[in-house]
Amino acid sequence: MLRLAIFADIHGKFLLPFKLVDYYQALTGQAIDAIIQCGDMGVFPEKNNMDKATLRHARHDRDELGFMDNFVKMDSDIAKFLNTLNIPMYAVRGNHEDHDFLDNLENNSDKNLPYFHIDCYQKIRVLKTGFPLILTNDADSISLLGIGRIGDRKGREHKTFIQNYEREQLKKLYKTCGDMDILITHDKPIESIRGYGSSDVADALDNIAFCYHFYGHTGEPYHETLADNGITQSVKIKELEFNQKGKLETGSMIILEKDKDNISIKSVPLFDIIHFDKESWRYV
Repeated sequence: MLRLAIFADIHGKFLLPFKLVDYYQALTGQAIDAIIQCGDMGVFPEKNNMDKATLRHARHDRDELGFMDNFVKMDSDIAKFLNTLNIPMYAVRGNHEDHDFLDNLENNSDKNLPYFHIDCYQKIRVLKTGFPLILTNDADSISLLGIGRIGDRKGREHKTFIQNYEREQLKKLYKTCGDMDILITHDKPIESIRGYGSSDVADALDNIAFCYHFYGHTGEPYHETLADNGITQSVKIKELEFNQKGKLETGSMIILEKDKDNISIKSVPLFDIIHFDKESWRYV
């Protein structure tokens, strides 16, 4: 069996998914093979390039600066924890990232890899849009595709939005790719009525038969729906945020299990079984 832990919209709290997975493994005895993150990581290595929303939130919540504080310069305690845990994170870009920083890393990355590393510990890997990845362990494998950034109805070229070179890569993929297991995006597929979402995500779901699609971004609660293609189960992951009581809520950590041809998911009841709160989670 292969097992993934899936999160969305961590907004700088990079250590939190790793700590939750570590605790979950100890609590359940179930090994996690990889962490999946659906964008809005909050990758800002310095304050100068932070967007206004991140700066505004950071004035009240230092967690928004988690990448700058903990993942740019090596911390021996964090390094020891991550090396002992030994679980990689695979992520897609969201709209709240330093895209100049990420572009530079992507452009200088190994062209043969479908991802590039972004942190000093080499544990966080950002998926290149349109390049499939196969994760394996001794028992199973799972195929996934990532589409980063968000859609735009107005044709703007800001790096927040899906870029033309990424769109062209997706078009090339559709000519050769068969069915895949999961699609990871930040944005949702575009809605025909209101026009919100990404047409590129909708195109991916029309061209490839995925079993599951996971996304974040919208601010909606956790929910599952059948995609318009009538095949894919589309899952909105709740943002990994502490509520007004300082607690994490169900729907912000999903466990996916693949056992041969069978894929299933479950939402972890964080409030009930993992008692992290906003003030203490860093020290657990």
